[in-house]
Amino acid sequence: METMMAAVWEFPDFDQHEGVHFFTDPESGLRAVVAIHSTKLGPAAGGVRFWHYATDERALTDALRLSRGMSFKNAMAGLELGGGKGVVLAPEPGAVISEAQLKAFGRAVESLGGRYVTAEDVGMSEARMKVIAGETRYVSGLPVASGAAGGDPGPYTAHGVWLGVKAAAARGLGATDMKGVRVAIQGVGSVGGGLARLLARDGAILTLADVDAGRAQALAAELGGTAVPADQILTQGVDLVSPNALGAILTAETIPTLKAKVVAGGANNQLATPADGQRIHDAGIVYAPDYVINAGGIINVGLEYLGHGDEAEVMERIARIPGRLDEVWDESARTGESAATVADRMAQRLIGRG
Repeated sequence: METMMAAVWEFPDFDQHEGVHFFTDPESGLRAVVAIHSTKLGPAAGGVRFWHYATDERALTDALRLSRGMSFKNAMAGLELGGGKGVVLAPEPGAVISEAQLKAFGRAVESLGGRYVTAEDVGMSEARMKVIAGETRYVSGLPVASGAAGGDPGPYTAHGVWLGVKAAAARGLGATDMKGVRVAIQGVGSVGGGLARLLARDGAILTLADVDAGRAQALAAELGGTAVPADQILTQGVDLVSPNALGAILTAETIPTLKAKVVAGGANNQLATPADGQRIHDAGIVYAPDYVINAGGIINVGLEYLGHGDEAEVMERIARIPGRLDEVWDESARTGESAATVADRMAQRLIGRG
């Protein structure tokens, strides 16, 4: 990590980040990065993920990209929050984070004095967030009473993505509802699985894939869909592709293979590079910028942390996601710029960098 600390300013995804913090705890084995992109609108809020990376450099890149995405997501969602992200490095694929590591990460968050507020992300859970909360005040996404804002962000993210998918289908396919619309869902965890159930209820024709092939097959059997290998999901002959796994899947190599007219899903950082936003636009594909469509979870835990409103307000704010997407697509149509470029400009303006 020492080499990365010296060279962080040269990383392609370093974007005037206010702070990049590296934490180690030899006793527990914790190795973590917390990236704070902006606190212009409020404390930098964003989940912490526990993941295995091939190199430390990839972990740092993920933290930088995700924290920037959280700045944009929170700004576009109208939250009084900045953007940050925590990444805890797993020693090997499939590793489980220990209670000692959770506590050490909580102490690391507390040491930042409230500039970063953490929440649940990949590899975490409500129970694990409770352990972290034993060490820091700056945590959200904890179990809450019925009707209150907060708790597991996954179902709220899925609900917002579902609304956004329907808006994208209307924009790109002229669909008045989802009955008979062919949708390929990449990743069927908390968000993708929740989305699949909602779309199945709407009568969509589903093709599912996940790195856990058994999970995709079981859900396909439950919902009357089809499961395919994970490496084949993007090239299916469908109307709409919904990425709901990890990021950087829309690339110079994959975009030309897409048969769908619409891409709309909950995964963060779907575009591998800024140029890929233009590529997908030039291909005539309607693209829903990820940090606009997937804001449901942060709206939920953000309002929990800020102490604003209840679940009814959370749902009302999530219901605004299609309108924000329409604003992006309308400006894209007027200017000829990609939806990704338009959304970035809107978000940058909101955080005072436009």
